[in-house]
Amino acid sequence: MQILKIDPRALKENPDRMRQSKSSPQADALMLATIKAVGIVQPPVVAAEMDGGNGYIIDAGHRRVRLAIAAGLEEIDILVVDAANDNGAMRSMVENSVREALNPVDQWRGIERLVALGWTEEAIAVALALPVRQIRKLRLLANVLPAMLEQMALGDMPSEQQLRVIAAAGQVDQKEVWKAHKPKKGDTAPWWQIANALTKKRMYARDASFGDDLAQAYGIEWVEDLFAPADQDGRYTTNVEGFLGAQHEWMTGNLPKKGGIVEVNSWGQPELPKKASQVYGKPSKSDHTGLYLDRDGKVQTVHYRMPEAAKPNGIAGDGSVGGGDDADAIATPNVRPDVTQKGHDMIGDYRTDALHDALGRAPIEDDMLMALMVLAFAGQNVRVDSGADGTFYGGKRFSRHAVGLFDEHGKLAFDKDTLRVGVRSVLIDVLSCRRGMSNSGMVARIAGDAIGADEFLPNMGSEDFLLCLSRQALEASCAEALVQPRQKVRETRAALVEHFATEHFVHPAGRFAPPTDELLEWIRADSATNICTGSQDDEAGITGGTTEEHEGPVEEEADQDHPQDTEVEADHGSDQDFDQRVAA
Repeated sequence: MQILKIDPRALKENPDRMRQSKSSPQADALMLATIKAVGIVQPPVVAAEMDGGNGYIIDAGHRRVRLAIAAGLEEIDILVVDAANDNGAMRSMVENSVREALNPVDQWRGIERLVALGWTEEAIAVALALPVRQIRKLRLLANVLPAMLEQMALGDMPSEQQLRVIAAAGQVDQKEVWKAHKPKKGDTAPWWQIANALTKKRMYARDASFGDDLAQAYGIEWVEDLFAPADQDGRYTTNVEGFLGAQHEWMTGNLPKKGGIVEVNSWGQPELPKKASQVYGKPSKSDHTGLYLDRDGKVQTVHYRMPEAAKPNGIAGDGSVGGGDDADAIATPNVRPDVTQKGHDMIGDYRTDALHDALGRAPIEDDMLMALMVLAFAGQNVRVDSGADGTFYGGKRFSRHAVGLFDEHGKLAFDKDTLRVGVRSVLIDVLSCRRGMSNSGMVARIAGDAIGADEFLPNMGSEDFLLCLSRQALEASCAEALVQPRQKVRETRAALVEHFATEHFVHPAGRFAPPTDELLEWIRADSATNICTGSQDDEAGITGGTTEEHEGPVEEEADQDHPQDTEVEADHGSDQDFDQRVAA
């Protein structure tokens, strides 16, 4: 290696040089001014001709030599190195990469030249200090139509997303699309139109629930998306039909207990079975699970609850009429209630989840915990083994909470913290506000009010819940929130949704505190029950108090914005009666 002085006009250009695209006029003007002021700071790298000539070929520094000539320099310093067996291809690639960045087309051409000379992708990545993923990404340009590459070499590059779409398309498709969208000379290409015309629906492996066996059975071949983030599985397929078929077969073979496959509507939302109500809180063991595919082909889950079987007319305590002329005389007017049956279902779910959260985390004094325990076992959904002549379910479920109170010798030995955890767990298992068999009734509301479970209730100012309110209830909510009611119900509802997006809303009907008259009636009824417990009439039916539910058939007022929301299923009293027998 030596430094010589030579006329720059005597140097020969390297045919394997990496930078073939012209540099920008601004970059050339800046370098020319620098050369005129201080000369060439770093000498160009040259090598002797390998064919027996006595001249020198430029390995690195073509721009410096060209602009030195333009500056009128008679001599410049050059660095003479030994000729490389690849004609300096790698030296030229490295030198240009660390100076003005090569455009992607020139980078790709240089990489392909190095690959042809025996360089591996890994070796190129190490030499250029680039990730192997980047090298492979640039090599995707080999899939781009040559005419498009010429346009890109002019500096008119598409975005990374557009380039990804173009490179993934076939040459025939690219040729047809380019013919339709080829720009005029001097204009830029409409890359977004080209990419849109070449876009195909992709289904990603990260959204697939099925494995390799089903992928092979449905002819799915994964293609690596080299433009995806490095920490994300970018494999995809355009075999949409095969992907959806494999997903559906996976769902069929992996249905949970009480599970089924549900269809979706035109908005991509699941269509639940007739009369089913969606569970908006935490699902219980008696709820059903539906699997469906969303618009991206991903398996989604929805939980729903089926209505209980209707009770025969005339059962004691359900408030129904057995028939005859009296039934017609007591007909209820068709007036929409403030909250529909679905709304009460949602309130029951909201209350239960909030009650459970409060029981698990809210500050509760020890004496209050014990009082709540007594209340919990008075709930209408509790069944225990009385030890007398009836077997009632529930005892085994609660035994799991008591196990932690015993030591290895079977002796009761616990600290207060362990006791508190056990009591809270039992209360969570016992107390419920859900409509149906698990409803504890009045006692769950009393418990929730006592521990401040209202603070754990979610924001009910959502479109789903407000759809369950009547016009009167919506306008009442507007008055409380200082929102001006609109002329149409739909507009009023939209205004409330917007308002409650930043405010926490709980409908009065959703709060835990029961009305005073209902609470007093429950206390009186419970007192009467205690008296009857000492009697010998074991066959007498005993009810567990009133609930907040509406009775009698109702019909929603007409809503022109939601014509489908015009009927509400009749509610025939409480969801469950107490057992007809009481332990002595």
